[in-house]
Amino acid sequence: MSETTEHDPESDCLFCAIAAGDVDADVVARGERALAFRDINPQAPLHVLVIPVAHHPSVAALAEAAPEVAAELLVLTRSVAEREGYADAYRLVFNTGADVGQSVFHVHAHVLAGRPLSWPPG
Repeated sequence: MSETTEHDPESDCLFCAIAAGDVDADVVARGERALAFRDINPQAPLHVLVIPVAHHPSVAALAEAAPEVAAELLVLTRSVAEREGYADAYRLVFNTGADVGQSVFHVHAHVLAGRPLSWPPG
């Protein structure tokens, strides 16, 4: 299987299933090639995941294979923050690899806001 694939119904990727509409999610925004939905285990008052509809395992793989989709994903993250009232204070997090907390290997941006977020994270 290549790193970049459209949703495969036989796949066990949770985010591909959400993008295909096979698994319910609290969708807050949609773009042509990206989708935003609320995290089921929120870590802040605003915690939304933004994913490309097509499967890419990491943000680096997405940027390399489809930079226009990476740009759309980033535009959607800002749109979500603005709609939720956090246009001037939000954090984007991309985890790449299990060692840093990635548990679903379909690239996703965490949009976090609504409480103080310390630095360094983690």
